Amino acid sequence: MAISSLLLRPCPPILSTKPTAENSHRCYTSNRLGLRCLTCKNSLRKETAETSPPISATLFSDSEYKHSWLEELKRAYPSEISSQQWENDDERFRELVDKRGVDNVRMLIVDSVNHAKAGHPGMALGMAEVGYFLYRHAMRYNPRNPKWFNRDRFVLSAGHGCLLQYVCLHLAGFQSVQIEDLKRLTKLGSRTPGHPENTITDGIEVTTEAHLAARFNKPDVAIVDHRTYCIMGDGCAMEGISHEAASLAAHWKLNKLTLIYDDNHNTIDGSTDLAFSEDISARFQALGWKTITVDLRNGELKLFENALLSAYGETEKPTFIRVKTTIGKLSKKEGTSKAHHGTFDEDDVKQMKQKVKWENQQPFHVIPMIYREMQIQADQGEKLEAMWTSKLHYYQTAYPEEAAEFNALLHGGLVPGWESSLPQWSITDPVDATRGYSEKCLNQLAKVLPGLIGGSADLASSNKAYLHDCGDFQRQNYKGRNIRYGVREHAMGGISNGIALHGGGLIPFAATFLIFSDYMKNSIRLSALSHAAVTYIMTHDSIGLGEDGPTHQPVEQLAGLRAIPRLLVFRPADGNETAGAYKVAVANRDVPSVIALSRQKLAANVEGTSSDAVERGGYIVSDNCGEELPEIILISTGSELCLCEASANLLRKEGRRVRVVSLVCWRLFDRQPQEYKEAVLPSGVSKRLSVEAGSPLGWREYVGEKGSVLGVEEFGASGAYLDAFKKYGFTEENVTRIAKSLLSC
Repeated sequence: MAISSLLLRPCPPILSTKPTAENSHRCYTSNRLGLRCLTCKNSLRKETAETSPPISATLFSDSEYKHSWLEELKRAYPSEISSQQWENDDERFRELVDKRGVDNVRMLIVDSVNHAKAGHPGMALGMAEVGYFLYRHAMRYNPRNPKWFNRDRFVLSAGHGCLLQYVCLHLAGFQSVQIEDLKRLTKLGSRTPGHPENTITDGIEVTTEAHLAARFNKPDVAIVDHRTYCIMGDGCAMEGISHEAASLAAHWKLNKLTLIYDDNHNTIDGSTDLAFSEDISARFQALGWKTITVDLRNGELKLFENALLSAYGETEKPTFIRVKTTIGKLSKKEGTSKAHHGTFDEDDVKQMKQKVKWENQQPFHVIPMIYREMQIQADQGEKLEAMWTSKLHYYQTAYPEEAAEFNALLHGGLVPGWESSLPQWSITDPVDATRGYSEKCLNQLAKVLPGLIGGSADLASSNKAYLHDCGDFQRQNYKGRNIRYGVREHAMGGISNGIALHGGGLIPFAATFLIFSDYMKNSIRLSALSHAAVTYIMTHDSIGLGEDGPTHQPVEQLAGLRAIPRLLVFRPADGNETAGAYKVAVANRDVPSVIALSRQKLAANVEGTSSDAVERGGYIVSDNCGEELPEIILISTGSELCLCEASANLLRKEGRRVRVVSLVCWRLFDRQPQEYKEAVLPSGVSKRLSVEAGSPLGWREYVGEKGSVLGVEEFGASGAYLDAFKKYGFTEENVTRIAKSLLSC
């Protein structure tokens, strides 16, 4: 489930029933939903008595345009329409226009799948009414500026149905999806991949949130007031993350979130009866959601419209709309799991065209009036953006301090000189665990970065990941910057992605034990895939956590995380490297980072570490070689670096030339110029030893065939951390022994 849609909160409601004495300053237009607040003269300038004119939601007053539709509708629905019958009934005429628009959406889906000879048409065909209605009548967006901050967000959790969104984006006027893009569905390099990706296609969303509304909206002007719509399927409902996320959404009373459930009773293997029999509406109701059920199997859009109106009127709960649909509608495969994916044979396409009177149309045909219909919504979105910009100008005059902060967030959230807030340590400072150094870094950053926000999965005191004096994000205080996720790692990662990608300049962090990264691995992977700059704070980073034993002692987790493309994995050795890790993580606003931190206090502070050098990924900590090459290189990360430094000092006393290298972030080191990497790890030095209290996987690349790797190849053991370290050889004596063995070869 796309739980990155969950941090959302209204201020004030976007809908009202009718203007009253209390809200008569607001102006409403009679678009399809009838209650869209367009402008508010008090919210622009109190001294101005003007209001923006209502935006027309129909072109039916244009007789030529209406006549064009009339001819189209006569061909499509000859038994339902005659020119005399619809002269004065625009509402019924609108219903038939929308019905024909849905037909066009469905046929574009069929054409795209058959042209590509691949794809997932089932959900897209079944939910065509929902997609069309959202983009034509419900959502506020501006395809000419897809990144407009205050746009409504549409999140497709059921990503296999992406073709529905691609078609709607095309019809709505988004330049990112042209007819040629529909023809290139799933092709290498296309803007229409097999599942939606926000980094490829404008209009693809993964996010929205609430914190900014609470911080910046004022009684006379709301500059953050968008809504979120999310479509989920049966598979989403079965996944555990849907429960985690839905629980939090209800707990936080996120009433501007509307979750639309495609209840088509099919998954890939067959009917949901095979494995899913719960009352999903009752589940959401028990969690605290408003629940509505509508049956769209007969295409009655009015039912869905009424459900949305009910959702807009809800002020205390998120809304769950259960939509009964027919998977693969129109096809001979409709209603079965066979419709989930695959193409349609010639006979099937022929009978589908007959059902919607499409027999004489070429593939990828679009009724010309459909583009004009969608342009109405696009034009409205453009005007709404202009009015929002006017609000922002008023806000800047009335609230200059808040406006400056809001503007800084919209431009990335990094204020000049923020790096100087990070603390520095000397070797004479008291020794701490790296989680302790992290706490100091995090809280210093919070003082200068107004967008820093995040939380822990019920481990804030253990992770040391709490922003002091910043309050908790709760339904009573959406201004709080500490998010209490509870024991919900997967949802925490997904929500953090949403915060990062919202576009409001927030800088999210998410904290738990490194071992529990497994519970949120997919969210972390999606951070990297979606370019979501989340900072994952992972404490208790090795067998050094001690007594909790192998169930809590991470071994293979670092190797798995390092394998994720684009993800930066830091394992700092002390306070200075911890500060350096935060510096790089925060500065890179489209790259996620993991900072792995120790529970146990370090054996010592290491002379020669550098916060600035962390950006290189690896660097020389100490070296006694002068102009000569070292005889041996000791390479390490995290709390084991001090073991290497201590061993190096012993070997140096015996006359050996020893270099110690911190490889704090492999990916950053791998990106360095070859000359730099050669300077740190000379190819002429084959005697190398890596020391890390985790899986040895991957270290061979850095030590070479003749080097040695000291790692952990079991699941750890319960006991005091020094005893656990000794059991697996992480002592100064053992490191020295292995080094001497290499030197003697």
